[in-house]
This record gives sequence, C-alpha cells and structure tokens, in this order.
Amino acid sequence: MPKYLFTLSYTHGGVNGLLEVGGSHRSAALGQAVESLGGKVESFYYAFGENDAYVIAELPDDVAASALSLRFSAGGTITSKTTVLLDVTQVDEAAKREVSYKPIVR
Repeated sequence: MPKYLFTLSYTHGGVNGLLEVGGSHRSAALGQAVESLGGKVESFYYAFGENDAYVIAELPDDVAASALSLRFSAGGTITSKTTVLLDVTQVDEAAKREVSYKPIVR
C-alpha cells in the first residue's frame, strides 16, 4: 500500500482544541479517519518549530490520500501538506525505466 507523509500545522483554533482534548485524542481521531479510508497510521509525532505534527500513513491510493487531506483542510483547525513516499525498491525500479528524454547540455 502506498505511504504518505502528512505535515500538519495547527491554526489558532486547532491549538485551542488540542489544549482542550489533548494530543492522544487528536492522534486517535486521525487514526480513525485513516482507517475509515482503508489505511493505517504507521507513525504520528508532534513537533515544535515550523510544523506541529508529522504523520506517516499507508492508504490504498492517491484518491484516499487526497480525501484525507481535503477533510483536514475543511475542518479549519489544521493546514496540511501531503508528500508521496517511495521505498528503495520503487526508486530502483524508476532508475531502470527507459525514458525518451535527452537533456540539452550547454
């Protein structure tokens, strides 16, 4: 199953909600959302700095990942960025594929 990295940042309202219900509650809610799409959370970490949380999740496909991202945004309490993750075997396969492309070298 494809893996995705969700980089999350809380809005002012999101931080207030987190203070009210706690980190475990929000992590469980995210896990339920991922599971409702047929996926599973591999890891969930809170952080401080530019972003507030990092989640790696397995989801059936890009459409499921997009649905999750849309729900994140629609809630208004977090902003998210989704990154598709590739494992080493996928990169090896990509490196072996023939591509009809010739770079212009100056």
